[in-house]
Amino acid sequence: MAALGWAVLLRAAVGLRWRPVCAAVGLRGYRPARGYTGVPAQSPPTFGFLLDIDGVLVRGHRVIPAALEAFHTLCSPQGQLRVPVVFVTNAGNILQHGKAQELSALLGCKVDPDQVILSHSPMKLFTQYHDKRMLVSGQGPLVENARALGFRNVVTVDELRMAFPVLDMVDLERRPKTTPLLRNDFPAIEGVLLLGEPVRWETSLQLIMDVLLSNGNPGTGLATAPYPHLPVLASNMDLLWMAEARMPSDNPMSDVYGANLFHQYLQRAKRGGAEAQGAGGLRKQQPSATQSCTSILVCTGVYSPGDAASTGPGPGGGEPPFHGHRDFGFSPSLMEASHTVKDVNEAVQLVLREEGWAV
Repeated sequence: MAALGWAVLLRAAVGLRWRPVCAAVGLRGYRPARGYTGVPAQSPPTFGFLLDIDGVLVRGHRVIPAALEAFHTLCSPQGQLRVPVVFVTNAGNILQHGKAQELSALLGCKVDPDQVILSHSPMKLFTQYHDKRMLVSGQGPLVENARALGFRNVVTVDELRMAFPVLDMVDLERRPKTTPLLRNDFPAIEGVLLLGEPVRWETSLQLIMDVLLSNGNPGTGLATAPYPHLPVLASNMDLLWMAEARMPSDNPMSDVYGANLFHQYLQRAKRGGAEAQGAGGLRKQQPSATQSCTSILVCTGVYSPGDAASTGPGPGGGEPPFHGHRDFGFSPSLMEASHTVKDVNEAVQLVLREEGWAV
């Protein structure tokens, strides 16, 4: 499957900070980003935060108390952020503006939709697929999300199931009692779009496999399986997150690893103007104003300081198993955070101290 690597790069769990190339952001012509307002008594910050949501700011539907303390510091009395903040999450079953409204209510400050990066947000870059007929799987407002990303011709798993009821053979209760006529008027599917985990895994997996094995013409048979198969754009490979239930384990693979990988990318791009690496051959990226990305691991989420199971050696004393995308390779050093703190408030205080920025 051609997975979407950029979703991993942007999903930084933990608090992150960056330094723009142009440190003199107070020069004429500088305009603060939406959702952010500078403080007149202070020079504009040359750093900002990428904040994961689940386990860092909230647990399920409950805000973590330390997050309220952190945003009391980061926000002005008028509820405007004094420092640029972007919220990144593996969630994909909600619209961008809906997530912004949810965060605004929980944190007591104004969050604009363009400050929210969902797991599938980077799919806006995959313009070469936006006019193709794509089968979309996941839950929530699937069609609305797909169209907001630029995909103009999508079909849902439920629409495919209704068109070809004999393909959904896993659930015995939904098998048709009679054999319907096969349709020959259903337009061919040209790719698969995975925007998140589906509610009924068995149906989605069955129909996606049927689409791939039939080269986009479900209900027909081919003598041999097509290779390469139709493109599959997957926005989220992480199956572990922190909600209300406490399940002790260690998950730096998609969080700290992604943040450090982003930092590594920034350094490589700064040295040689390298192209961004992603599935499908993304166009050459413009030079980033971001110079560095420092990972700060917080201990209110999946990670537990006393459990190093996923960072320790694998069976037989070898390297730990790598659950990331195959194109990334594995580097154990990228699983080590620059800082480890108890919660997001301590992370914010740490950054402000290091930046010499008054609270």
